[in-house]
Amino acid sequence: MATVVSDADQAVSGIQDGSTVLIGGFGPAGQPIELIEALIRGGVTDLTVVSNNAGNGRVGLAALLANGQVRKIICSFPRQADSYVFDELYRAGKVELELVPQGNLAERMRAAGAGIGAFYSPTGLGTPLAEGKERRTIDGRDYVLEYPIKGDVALIKAFRADTSGNLVYRKTARNFGPVIATAAETTVVQVSEIVEPGRLDPEVVITPGIFVDRIVKIAGVSTLAAIGAAG
Repeated sequence: MATVVSDADQAVSGIQDGSTVLIGGFGPAGQPIELIEALIRGGVTDLTVVSNNAGNGRVGLAALLANGQVRKIICSFPRQADSYVFDELYRAGKVELELVPQGNLAERMRAAGAGIGAFYSPTGLGTPLAEGKERRTIDGRDYVLEYPIKGDVALIKAFRADTSGNLVYRKTARNFGPVIATAAETTVVQVSEIVEPGRLDPEVVITPGIFVDRIVKIAGVSTLAAIGAAG
C-alpha cells in the first residue's frame, strides 16, 4: 500500500545523486512543482530527468535546471518561448540532451512498466534521431529499435487519491502520469485531496494504487498560476 506522508520534503526523501527521475507534465499542465521544489531543497545532483518539456519560466523543472542539479534531460520539446533556462544551459554545455519524439517517449516508458525489452518504431527513421540504432524491415516497412526508459523515481501530480494510492487526474493534467507511474522503482504523487478507500468511483480511477508508493497532499496556488507569476 501507498504511504501518506506529511509534506513534500518527506515525499522525496531518499532520492540519491545520479538518479533517473521521471517527471509528469505537458508543459505546465500536471507538472508536480511542489515535489520538484522539495527536490531542489534536498540538494540532490547529477540527475537524469525524463519529461515532455525542458522547463517553463523559472519555476518547477526550470528551477531544478537553473540550480545545476540536472546532468541530462530526455524530452520531446526542449525549446519553447519560455524555456530560456534550458536554452542557456545547453548552449553553455552545462546540460546534456537526448531528444525523443513524443510518441516514442511515452512508449519507451510504457515498455519499461510493461516489462517489454525493446520495440520497433518507424518514428525518427531517416533522421539524425535514428543514427546508431538497429534497423529492421517488417512487412516491407523499415523500423528502428527503441529501448525502454526506466526511472528510479517518478514524480506525478494527480487531482485526488485514496489512502491506498488509487489516483484520479484532472483533465489534461493527466498526460504522462499514468505511464510514468508504472515505469519507476518509486512513484511519488502530490494531490489536492486524499480520501478514504471506497470514496473514489472505480470507473474514474486511472492509476491503481499498486503503482504508487508515496502520496502527499499539497494545498496552494496552481501550477499555471505559479508559472504565470514567475514568467
